[in-house]
Amino acid sequence: MAAAVVVAGIGLAGAAPAQAWPVGHGGDGRVGGHGHPGSGSSQQLTPRTQFAMAPDGSSGATQGGEGIPNIDVVKKTIATYYGDPGTGMANTTSSPYISEMDGIVARATATLKPSYDRAIARHEKPAIVFDADDTTLWTYDMEVGDMHFNYNPTEQDAWVQAAKFPATPAMVGFVNAAAAMGYTVFGLTGRNDDQKAATLTNLTNVGYTAFTADDFYTKWTGTGTSQQPSYITCATSSCTTVEYKALTRRHIERDLGYTITLNVGDQWSDLQGGFAQSTLKLPNPTYYLPSPDLPGVSEPKLAPRTHFTMKADGSSGATQGGDGIPNIDSVKKTIATYYGDPGTGIADTTSSPYISEMSRIVARQLPSLTATCRHEKRSHHRPAVVFDADDTTLWTYDMEVGDMHFDYDPGEQDVWVQAAKFPATPSMVHLVNSLRQAGCTVVGLTGRNDDQKTATLTNLWNVGYRGFTATNYYTKWTGVGASQQPWYIRCAAASCTTIEYKSQTRAHVESRSGGDYDIVANFGDQFSDLIGGHADRTVKLPNPTYYLP
Repeated sequence: MAAAVVVAGIGLAGAAPAQAWPVGHGGDGRVGGHGHPGSGSSQQLTPRTQFAMAPDGSSGATQGGEGIPNIDVVKKTIATYYGDPGTGMANTTSSPYISEMDGIVARATATLKPSYDRAIARHEKPAIVFDADDTTLWTYDMEVGDMHFNYNPTEQDAWVQAAKFPATPAMVGFVNAAAAMGYTVFGLTGRNDDQKAATLTNLTNVGYTAFTADDFYTKWTGTGTSQQPSYITCATSSCTTVEYKALTRRHIERDLGYTITLNVGDQWSDLQGGFAQSTLKLPNPTYYLPSPDLPGVSEPKLAPRTHFTMKADGSSGATQGGDGIPNIDSVKKTIATYYGDPGTGIADTTSSPYISEMSRIVARQLPSLTATCRHEKRSHHRPAVVFDADDTTLWTYDMEVGDMHFDYDPGEQDVWVQAAKFPATPSMVHLVNSLRQAGCTVVGLTGRNDDQKTATLTNLWNVGYRGFTATNYYTKWTGVGASQQPWYIRCAAASCTTIEYKSQTRAHVESRSGGDYDIVANFGDQFSDLIGGHADRTVKLPNPTYYLP
């Protein structure tokens, strides 16, 4: 039987989903089939690289799982951009980010003198407004190395009070040059009044000379003398970033008599709302602070990008620029929409775009696969279907997001596994049990280890799967005691990849010693579950919550 490949949900927005080739038609022209390494088309099993993503997360309702930027790939792309070798610490000497900042600042510096001269010629008082975080002070090591992309206001305050932030690349020279030219330099940050003194100390320590307490605006706390100023006319309880910052700029212009020739920030909400002759957006894919524009104000140019190119290996961080990298906060929100998560980290188990997509995938696969199972059984063959565990048969979203917050912890994962806490992946119990009833042996093949095998089988049984047994369920060796690399896995134990482990295990299943099965289909949520052949058909299930290359 020739190989077929199904990559569910892949294709540009609006395009028809990828289809399985009919049995008997090899997707890449290879001769595949029972026992042959060429069975399956690895050429087709590659992640998507083009994405459409709205910043508000709404794309999770329309793009499908494979159309959502995978969060692990986003993290790796961000790391490449900042020259982070994987430690959570940015390279402070050389990186694509530093190079981009150098270019941005060089172009902006060239406009300082002409803009200043025009203002003076009009008898104006020229001023420039600067945000703080990731505009003048660089937060990467806190956001990534310390917080792992999970913002903690208490930890942020500890960094602020300790004045620990380095200067944003190229910005000390730019700010100081503007001040030396005659501009009045204002700071305008979402940091609060209790953090003002420490922020000014930090700015001075890293080389800025222009910021003063009188011209540095921080947000009120509502405690003691730190109250909302009269020139901020929004409701205190719901004052948005744009209202706070735009109305402060209005105060600088109308009440203090300055002309803001340039407003500089790393968030679009730093720049929206007017009261500046020009704006300068600095790149920052590490967080996103949305805020609606002022009522009646339309600034379509001050809006995030919605189309992205991103390779799975993270290399796009060297080529796309900061605003060309999917912002990680928007990615998180898009994933939440897809899984019907209201923001709690817990997926909706009744209705969501993910559940709907899984239902469609299973509905497309089930008729032809059950027919294949019945045909092969009647022909006295030994048909089998291979299934991965996590997010193929067992659903990990609540652990990955609600518990770990996208920061994988193997110790915590083992707690969930041993407690058999995972629900079934939507629609997959019906698929697995139907294929078993049609005559196929169901085989499990997971990266979970031998110490987790019993608990995994218990979990599968508890949520309704039938047919998985200790004999036909393959878990990975631990290297301790009797749990050693099996003879049929021919890679170096210390460096055996997922693809080597899984493809060689499938080859074993199809061999005489492994049961002489014909793997008619292989299901997985990771491309590494599927690459390497030894299956007549591969079916990729959607999963943007992690990536295992």
